[in-house]
Amino acid sequence: MATASDSLLRLLLRQGESETVEFKESFGREALETLCAFANTNGGLLLIGINDKGDIKGIPGGANTLKDLANQIAQTTGLHPSIKTMHSNNKRIIHIRVPKSRIRPVLYHGKAYSRSGSTTCRMGMDEITKTVLTSVGMTWDEMPEVRANIADISTTKIKAFIRMANEQGRRPIPSRINPLELLHKLKLLRQGRPTRAAVLLFGKHPQDFYAQSIIKVGRFRGKTLVVDDREIAGTLFDQIEGAMLYFREKLDTRFEMTGMPQRKVVWEYPLDALREAVTNAVCHREYMSTAQTQARIYDHELLVMNPGGLPTALSVDSIKKAHHSVPRNRQIAEILFYAGLIEAWGSGIEKMMDECANAGLPKPVFESDQAFKVAFKKAALTSTPQAPHKHPSSTDQVPTKYRLSTDQVPTKYRTSTGQVLRPEIWNLLAYCRRPKRIRQIMAHLGLSHKYTFTTNYLRPLLAQGLLAMTTPDSPRSPKQSYVATPQGLTHLRKMNWVFRPKRR
Repeated sequence: MATASDSLLRLLLRQGESETVEFKESFGREALETLCAFANTNGGLLLIGINDKGDIKGIPGGANTLKDLANQIAQTTGLHPSIKTMHSNNKRIIHIRVPKSRIRPVLYHGKAYSRSGSTTCRMGMDEITKTVLTSVGMTWDEMPEVRANIADISTTKIKAFIRMANEQGRRPIPSRINPLELLHKLKLLRQGRPTRAAVLLFGKHPQDFYAQSIIKVGRFRGKTLVVDDREIAGTLFDQIEGAMLYFREKLDTRFEMTGMPQRKVVWEYPLDALREAVTNAVCHREYMSTAQTQARIYDHELLVMNPGGLPTALSVDSIKKAHHSVPRNRQIAEILFYAGLIEAWGSGIEKMMDECANAGLPKPVFESDQAFKVAFKKAALTSTPQAPHKHPSSTDQVPTKYRLSTDQVPTKYRTSTGQVLRPEIWNLLAYCRRPKRIRQIMAHLGLSHKYTFTTNYLRPLLAQGLLAMTTPDSPRSPKQSYVATPQGLTHLRKMNWVFRPKRR
């Protein structure tokens, strides 16, 4: 009859090696490194007498074998694991179970190890630092910056923060408080030196201490062609505002008539959602990484990414729902909360999704691996048209000299057929019943960015043969105009669409 020990062994052999299970044919240096790795990760079970393929080889030894192993493990690693003997087919197997150590990292010959899947890996200095901080309940930004002193902190920046905090009312601060006293109250001074958070938030020159603490922003054509880029330095407050200024410079806008004297400005992407993404990036990034926080503007999406994936307690699915806030940088998160830039309840992701939904855009796409990424997507070019309008007049016919055959449409502009264009696209066609220059069409649509107009409006219409160049042999001619083709006008008539003049 099979014993419980035999059943457990068969189960372990069937499951194979994992993050918490390892087989070793004999006990030696690699076995000790594995025990060290288990203690530094999530604990684990080491079976001695089984090879990598899961074949039971057994291990010889006398009555003192377990005692000798326990002494060797304690002397080289400081661990005191549970050790016992198992038997299978008269072959002895040593069963060593190690819990996760309360004080980490555990070292073997001065080196630290961890588990990654079924592999034992030597820990780098960054990982060792994070392990030490976690074991004592501190975050990276709470540590004092030994290279800095109070002279490296800007009192002007502290006073600006006091005004922001008092406006929000989350932590009222006396306006005449001494900046040094405030740093003490906020625990931003330790051992007489500013913490890393204090340097990043209020430092005169934060990049003198953390060169990686910048936001790199850029405008891309395609996936690799950079047409404009910028590095935004300064404090974290400066970086957030600098990124938002760049977005305002580079993103397109359009105008909506509201019936009020002032038109409503609509951005390509909602600025509140972008601010939330950038603030989260600088707040929760991994500052031990040498990589930079980045914001990339592509033709059809805007990507914000920061070094360091989600904490182990969170997943991409869980952050889309109500969840606990798990700040990687606790002091930075606290100060940004007092300043009104983040919420303390993990609601930033929901805010981004809500802002995009309210703007009629797809939900942002979130990814987490070595970096955390938020991708804002543009709305699809096509949607259901509006309700019918009266027929256009016969004067909408296009003169023969302006008609375009499908052979004249450049291959790169061709797309699949059968699309149902947005109402503003139909109105563009109706507006172009007579030739119009690009600047006239853009003004009619309330657009300011030529590249976006060309990509999202002009090229799809040319590709489907609904719009034509008046001088197709000279596509770059300064006198180039565009006019609706007979095919385009036929579609308009089928839609019962009429030209709606721009309201003044």
